[in-house]
Amino acid sequence: MRCLVARVNHKTLIVICAVFALITVLLWNKCSSDVAFHTPTKPHPEPAPTLEEEEDNGQLPEAPPVAREVPYEQIDCLINEDVTIKGRREGNEVYLPFSWVEKYFDVYGRLVQYEGMERFEFSHSYSRVYAQREPYHPDGVFMSFEGYNVEVRDRVKCISGVEGVPISTQWGPQGYFYPIQIAQYGLSHYSKNLTEKPPDIKTYGLVEERDGSPNPWTVPRSCSLSKVHDPGNSATVHQFSTPDISEGVSLTLDNSKDFVMSINLKFTSNGSVSVVLETTEKGPPYVIHYVTSSLLISFKDRQVTYGIGPRTAWSTLSRDLVTDLRKGVGLSNTKVVKATRIMPRRVVHLELHGSGFISNITISSTAHMAAFFAASDWFLRNQDERGGWPIKVARKLGEGFRTLEPGWYSAMAQGQAMSTLVRAYLITHDPVYLSAAMRATAPFKRTSEQRGVKALFMNKYDWYEEYPTTPSSFVLNGFIYSLIGLFDVAEVAGDKFGREAGILFSRGLESLKAMLPLFDTGSGTVYDLRHFTLGVAPNLARWDYHTTHINQLQLLASIDSTPIFRDYARRWKTYLKGGRAKHN
Repeated sequence: MRCLVARVNHKTLIVICAVFALITVLLWNKCSSDVAFHTPTKPHPEPAPTLEEEEDNGQLPEAPPVAREVPYEQIDCLINEDVTIKGRREGNEVYLPFSWVEKYFDVYGRLVQYEGMERFEFSHSYSRVYAQREPYHPDGVFMSFEGYNVEVRDRVKCISGVEGVPISTQWGPQGYFYPIQIAQYGLSHYSKNLTEKPPDIKTYGLVEERDGSPNPWTVPRSCSLSKVHDPGNSATVHQFSTPDISEGVSLTLDNSKDFVMSINLKFTSNGSVSVVLETTEKGPPYVIHYVTSSLLISFKDRQVTYGIGPRTAWSTLSRDLVTDLRKGVGLSNTKVVKATRIMPRRVVHLELHGSGFISNITISSTAHMAAFFAASDWFLRNQDERGGWPIKVARKLGEGFRTLEPGWYSAMAQGQAMSTLVRAYLITHDPVYLSAAMRATAPFKRTSEQRGVKALFMNKYDWYEEYPTTPSSFVLNGFIYSLIGLFDVAEVAGDKFGREAGILFSRGLESLKAMLPLFDTGSGTVYDLRHFTLGVAPNLARWDYHTTHINQLQLLASIDSTPIFRDYARRWKTYLKGGRAKHN
C-alpha cells in the first residue's frame, strides 16, 4: 500500500512538470510573434503635422532633443609668448576670462537682468552719441548739455552761496571759480529749461491772510514778524526781527516732493536763513544754514553752513537743497567730494535769524533759469579789461609743456562764456550781455606769448587754444567749443557788430577742415596734437571725448554744408563699435 502511494505521487509530479513546460513554450512563442527582431535601419522622418492636426491633437509637437553638452576642460593660454592665463576649452573653442579680455582690449561688459533672464552685455565703448535734432541756432539747446549735471560732479566742491555758481576743485582742493565749469553749469540749465516740463512751484507764507486758516508762522515772544508794503516789491513782504539768542521766526514748509528753495531777501543786520531737513538717515534732522558771511562751506554735527554775503539789498536766494546737503556731508580736504547716499525726505521748516525782509518764498522741482542767470551774471561781473576771464590756478598739461601760470586765458572758456552771454541777451534783450560777448573775442587776436589764445599750425592755420601752452597743444574739443561761441556772437550781433567774430570763426573753420585728418587714428581720435609738437606718443581721446568730437562735428555739419564734417562724424561713429580703417 505504501509503495502504491509513492508511485502515484511520482506520476503526479511528472504530469505537473510536463504541463508547466507546455505552458512555458506556448507563452514564449506568443511573445516572439509580437516583437520582431531585425537589424535596425535608418528611420524615415515623419512629416511635420499641419496646424489643423496640432489643433486636433490639442497639443504642440514635442521639442527636438537637446544637444549633448560638450564638457569643458581647463587649458593654459600663452599670451604673446609673455604671460600664461587659465582658459577653458570646449571642443575646438577656447574661452578666455572676460576680466582679462576687458583689460587687454579696453572693452566693457556686464551681467544684467533682461525680461526676467540674466544675460551678458558687451560693448566696445562706454559713451553715446546724441542725434542733432535740428540745425544749430544760438537760441536753442546747446549740443547735448541738457544731459549735463555739473553740480553733482565730484570735483565741484559746492555751489557758492555768494555767487550762485560752481566752485571747482579740478586742479586743486582749495576751490576756485573755473569759467568753463561755470559756463557749462549755465548752458546745461538753459538747455534743461527748453527740454523739460515747467516746474511744479508751491508758495509759502501767505496762508495767514485767509480767514480761518492756521498761521504757518511761529513767532516766539521775543521776536517780531509783520507784513509791510515795499514799493519795489509786488509780492507780499514780511519784516522780521529776532534777538541774538532766540529760536528765531519759523515757517512750516512740510514738503516731501520738491527740494529747490527760492526766496527774495534783504538783511538789515547780520543774520541767517536755516532750513531743517528730514533725511534718509536715522536720528536728528539735518540743518542747512545760509549765513550773511563770506564763508564758503562748512559741516559739523549735521549742520551744513554756506556763506551768502551781506545781502543788504534785495536779492534772490535760490538753492538746490539736495545738492547743498550732499556737498556738505561729502566735504573733504581733497579734490574729490566724498560719495554719500544721504538724501532729503522732507523739508520741515525754515528759520529766520537777525533783522530784515523776506518775500516770495517758494519750493519747486527745478529752477533752471535762476541757475542760468547766476552763470550769465557772473561773467558780467568778472570779465577783465582784456575781454577775458582769467583762470587763477596753475595748469600743467603734461610732460614737455611749460606750466601755465595763474592768470591764463582759455579759448574754450571764452567760447562757452560767449554762448552763455548770447543766450542771456536773446532772453532779456539787455545789450550789456551782448556787449560782454563781443568783447570776449579780444583774446582770439593775441598769441599765447601775448596772453591770448591764438596759435599757428605749420605757420599757416589759425588755432584757438583751450590751453595756450608752449609749445602749442592743439586740443580739438576746446577749439571747436570756441568756434561755436564765435558763431553765436557773429550770428546774433549781425554783420555790423559781429563782423570780427565772423572773421575769427571763418578762419578757425578753415583750419579745422584742413587739420581734422590729423586727429583720426583709424580706430579712434586723439585729444590733441602733442605727438606733432612734442614728438611723443599720441594722447588718445577717451571714449567720452571721442563722442564729444562726434557731437561737435554733427553740430558744425548742421551749419556748414562742407561734407568733411558729416563724413568724419559718420566714420568716427563706427569706431565706437569696433570699426577700424582698412590696412594695406
